[in-house]
Amino acid sequence: MNTLATIPRDGLRMVARGWRNVREAGPLQLVATMLLILLALFVARFSWNLPGENGGPTPLTNDAERAFYDLRAYFTAPMVGQDDRIVLVVYDDQTLIRARKRSPLDRGILAAALRTLDTMNAKAIGIDILFDQPQDEDEALIAALRDMQTPTAVAYANIATNESDLVYEQQMFLEEFLDQIEGTRSRAASIRLDNAFGATRVWPPITPGLPPLLGRAMLEDAAELPSEFADYGGAIAYRRPRFADEPLFASLQIDLFADPDPDVLPFLAEQIAGKYVLIGGDIVDYDRVDTSFTSVSGQRPAGLAVHGDIIAQMLDGKALRAISPALKWLMAVLVVASAALIALLEWPARRLVPVLAGLLALLLGLPWALEARGVDTYGLPAVGWLAGWIIAFAGVTAAARASGAASRNFAQSALGKYIPRDIAQAIIEEPELLELRGDKRSIFVLFSDLEGFTKMSHALEPEMVATLLNRYLDMLSQVVLDNGGVIDKFVGDAVVAFWGAPISRPDDGARAAKAGYAIWQAGEAFRAEVAAMDASLPPIGKTRVGLHYGEAVIGNFGGATRIQYTALGDSMNTAARLEAANKQLASSVMASREFAEASGLDWWRPMGRVQLRGRARPVDLFEPAPDFPAHDRARLVEAMGLIGRDTQGAIAIVEALCAGHGDDLALQKLLERLGRVDEGGTYVLS
Repeated sequence: MNTLATIPRDGLRMVARGWRNVREAGPLQLVATMLLILLALFVARFSWNLPGENGGPTPLTNDAERAFYDLRAYFTAPMVGQDDRIVLVVYDDQTLIRARKRSPLDRGILAAALRTLDTMNAKAIGIDILFDQPQDEDEALIAALRDMQTPTAVAYANIATNESDLVYEQQMFLEEFLDQIEGTRSRAASIRLDNAFGATRVWPPITPGLPPLLGRAMLEDAAELPSEFADYGGAIAYRRPRFADEPLFASLQIDLFADPDPDVLPFLAEQIAGKYVLIGGDIVDYDRVDTSFTSVSGQRPAGLAVHGDIIAQMLDGKALRAISPALKWLMAVLVVASAALIALLEWPARRLVPVLAGLLALLLGLPWALEARGVDTYGLPAVGWLAGWIIAFAGVTAAARASGAASRNFAQSALGKYIPRDIAQAIIEEPELLELRGDKRSIFVLFSDLEGFTKMSHALEPEMVATLLNRYLDMLSQVVLDNGGVIDKFVGDAVVAFWGAPISRPDDGARAAKAGYAIWQAGEAFRAEVAAMDASLPPIGKTRVGLHYGEAVIGNFGGATRIQYTALGDSMNTAARLEAANKQLASSVMASREFAEASGLDWWRPMGRVQLRGRARPVDLFEPAPDFPAHDRARLVEAMGLIGRDTQGAIAIVEALCAGHGDDLALQKLLERLGRVDEGGTYVLS
């Protein structure tokens, strides 16, 4: 992982300081850290089988590992055309309909088909059908099997390995059936598949007492079994069909061979000659198998096709290379060591994120690369590496920072009384932020003001003014902070805030819009609170809010002894003008088109175009109206589109809307303005 290559010139000193912090955190913290590192190492090595409830594997890492394995097995699998080495001869649903018999499969058809197939020079035949119950055609089938000149492997299973499929009586009948073909070219072969954890991903283990696996027996009989597959137990190397309408294996109905048409026989013989033939069911909802592809493709092939995949893997010589336990231990140690080292460096986020991204790509990408290069990654703890890394990093980080937590909290609390808390945290982590500088950023600006508070304050005692103002500003500040905004300043009872700096988030616009609306609601709650507190107090005016989105210069401004983190520019002035415009507009919250469109919310209703005092360009107004009916909102949008070319038509629409919303003062004011707009559709505010 070469983590040392990412350490800067003073990296060793930073590591030493981090280790000193860990030791200074105290003996209990140190012991806890060591236990977490051991846990991380254990997870990074054994995540495929971490013990869970009742001693079984925990589904958290167990299922995640297998799901991740299935993804890489599917997407790194080769795409191939139809395999001309293997043919499936199947009982399908049409066969069962014609035979008028569903279970057990008709053995008379099988006996007749075997006699035909025996004349067609197949390399070997495998039968994936258990003969575990008596049937009238048994005598004919046994005779056909005894007469076979083509090597034929006959399905075998026992209760020990297939407990859910067999009972004792079935086992006894199967043994007696197979005894009758002893000494012939037909022999028993295991059809056991490994369905552990809900899917067939690996070869079944070689079990004492079981005959060879069906595919192994067939290749042994044909003298083509590669030596590396004599005891292979790794993953099945599934392949994907190159064409959606062409399956991996040709499939022929068994009826064609049971009662062959003489004209078709030459074609059938050509299809069978020199190939491995698998006989079994390909029936809807019967004997279907989940594979490592099923979770991605949704397809559940017949068990017969899985035996075909196993034969194809042997013929391809694709014995996937296993990863040794020693190498898995080494990888686990490297993963945990890299986590501890990076945690000791105590890097800030801007330096840590690229390293974490690189490590994430390596930890998740390495298993894919190994799988693509023919390495068996079933059992490789890929998710365990990630989980172990996180556990180790979290443990060391907690210990390294525990000793300085109290001092940092004090510093942050003190700074937070003068500047926003998130800026205070950034300054603690990066003191260079105190440099006097500014950056141009696009931000969402909020400007609020309490109507008539200055006039009311002259009629109150100073102590009461301070009490009311502090309560009011506390309520509004909480709204801004709850929505992730930065409080720029208080100007008397006015609050100035912005979103988009120093940290920009994708949903800053939505946060700012919701904050603007919530500030007006908080102002209404404050009015009710004051009225309930003392009836003799003068009535509190409503809170007005202006919202604008545009460029501003953000940064620290001031001198050597006093600085302020603030925003400067026309965007701030526009938000203030919009706040003041609410008085003439009979509204409480008003936003510019730039703000409304950038917010990503659909609750805005257009309120015309105005010329703000001190601003050269007109501003399109939008008001948050989450309760305004969608149909009326659409009509209002239509009306605003008519202004300037059919203003009378726009007025007619707004008149109709006012009639339906008699108590909507802002809508009525809009109607008044429409009668006095200029040729461009703009109303000049006085």
